[in-house]
Amino acid sequence: MGFRSNIGKYYYRNHIRGGCPSVVFSSFVFLFAFLPLVLLLYFCSPDKAKNAVLLAFSLLFYAWGEPLWIGVLLLNVAVGWAGGLLIERGRRMAKTALIAALIFQVGVLVYFKYTGLLVQTLQPVLPFPVPFRDPGLPIGISFFTFHLISYLVDVYRGDAPALRSYSKLLLYISLFPQLVAGPIIRYADVQEQLSRRRITLEGFSTGIARFVVGLGKKVVLANTLADISTVFLDGDLGKLSLLGAWLGIVLFALQIYFDFSGYSDMAIGLGRMFGFHFKENFNYPYVSRSASEFWRRWNISVGRFFRDYVYIPLGGNRRNPAFNLFAVWFLTGLWHGASWNYVLLRTS
Repeated sequence: MGFRSNIGKYYYRNHIRGGCPSVVFSSFVFLFAFLPLVLLLYFCSPDKAKNAVLLAFSLLFYAWGEPLWIGVLLLNVAVGWAGGLLIERGRRMAKTALIAALIFQVGVLVYFKYTGLLVQTLQPVLPFPVPFRDPGLPIGISFFTFHLISYLVDVYRGDAPALRSYSKLLLYISLFPQLVAGPIIRYADVQEQLSRRRITLEGFSTGIARFVVGLGKKVVLANTLADISTVFLDGDLGKLSLLGAWLGIVLFALQIYFDFSGYSDMAIGLGRMFGFHFKENFNYPYVSRSASEFWRRWNISVGRFFRDYVYIPLGGNRRNPAFNLFAVWFLTGLWHGASWNYVLLRTS
């Protein structure tokens, strides 16, 4: 198996597996059936019904990828919704409710995504075999878990009110442009948009243009680069020249960038079509002058999440900054994939 295939299997599992929009958004079914239909029904519906239309199509979109796991999504949102209401009820129970809800959300994520890694790591030092059966990986579980964490913490901090409506929280979590591959959208940034959104012709046209740019990155650039890089990296690496190896690696790096940033462009564009304003997720990372600058420009929403919900709560620059930074890089590595290789890449 070549270099590209070894790395690509982890990238596929964590970012493209089973119906990720970087594939679905460019399909004929999505472009010529799903998207036109949701836009038609959304804009033909009265204002009170627009959220219901968007929610129904978002759940359909998730079920389209893998209907088995929609129950996990609904349960996680239900626990997050109840936790938010308990947090806002009073400071006496707020911290307990927050911790309990966070333990549930993180516990579900660990069970589905990291149990295999834990068993594989501990098995050599245990005196008995540990039976393990892979439970499968629900689509987008890292993203909707992080969105629920954002909701719970923002409510606890008083940055935004708890939602009385379960369906409105479900819409925030399941909104199809960002449901299964991000970007991660902080609840406080969009909580008002869940109730009141203003859609203008200029904003809608901007959304279409952004979506088309992302679609071009995916279909024209990423797919083409994937075909070319395969020639260099999926063959016998022992026969590959030094120049060929470097060219293949560069092409593969560009493929990942255009695939991932193309999806982010499509997600941001789709959000604008429905009146949502998502923050940027990529800022020309390959012009960076250092590794730290690169990670500030690459997948910005993930870096912002770990800064706001891990680094600063641990003490930030005020208390044990070296440990706090290590914790962020360690967790970011694990987030990218259930493999110690990711942790080593992020902390090295």
